[in-house]
Amino acid sequence: MIRPVAAADEAAFIAAARASRRLHRPWVQAPCDADAFACHLARFDGLAHHGFVVVAEGELAGVINLTHVVMGALRSGYLGYYAFAGFQGRGLMTQGLNGVVRHAFTDLGLHRVEANIQPGNAASIALAKRCGFQLEGFSPRYLKIAGRWRDHERWARIKG
Repeated sequence: MIRPVAAADEAAFIAAARASRRLHRPWVQAPCDADAFACHLARFDGLAHHGFVVVAEGELAGVINLTHVVMGALRSGYLGYYAFAGFQGRGLMTQGLNGVVRHAFTDLGLHRVEANIQPGNAASIALAKRCGFQLEGFSPRYLKIAGRWRDHERWARIKG
């Protein structure tokens, strides 16, 4: 269901991202060419940054990234995620996100994971709620997406 993203995923990833542009707008800009995919893949060092794909029916169904992992007293990381067109609304991202959170808490020893979500992204907020995340606050002009600073709600899940 979930596995680390790999160089071998390039063609399928780019095709899925291109087919999903309408679904993703304005929430996220997925890598849609070879250079962008190479940059995406290069981020993941297996220590502070982890990239996963959700796989269903032999196809890439979505992406979940766990980034900026900090150990020590904080033991925290940030989640970003998106489904690919044709796979949204089928429960696959719920299963995938729960799997990545379980990995973060069990295998990586994190105490907290956080997802920052644009307030109008109802599908992403619903996914966070289904996976046990709680709303903690609001961050104005938090993240630059598609050339604009966008407000975000801060959702978090604590190892329980």
